[in-house]
Parts: sequence; structure tokens; C-alpha cells
Amino acid sequence: MPRILWIDGFRVVIYPNDHEPAHVHVIGADNEALFNLNCPDGPVMLRENFGVSRQDAKRVAAELAGQLERLCGEWSRIHG
Repeated sequence: MPRILWIDGFRVVIYPNDHEPAHVHVIGADNEALFNLNCPDGPVMLRENFGVSRQDAKRVAAELAGQLERLCGEWSRIHG
């Protein structure tokens, strides 16, 4: 699974065999959340949350929004 970036201890990954819509998995030590990217212009939106605190989810969403162009480019590169 290609790790795209790190955000405060969370791995941000895009699975090569994943499905649309464009999204990322944000994986912590004991938790995970999925964020839809809504490429190309956002907004980044929390889709599923498995134990990530509300505060961490908001912080991660803001970081993802700042990297949206890169993340959408990576999604396109991986999924064609």
C-alpha cells in the first residue's frame, strides 16, 4: 500500500486496488478514518471513522485539504 504522507503519527495511504470516489485511508496506531477527496477542488470530507478523535479528524482533514492537489494527483496516478 503506497504511503502518501505522514500527518502527526497517522499514515495517509491510497490502496491500489481501491474503488472510487477518490479517497485516502488515514491510519493511526489503533484507529483509522477514510476521507473523500472530492477531486479536484474538494472539500475533503470525513467518510468513515473507526476510533479517530474528533479533534484529530479535524486536524487531519485540514492537513489533507492543504495537500489536495498532491493527493488527487496520486489517486489519478495510482488508479489511472
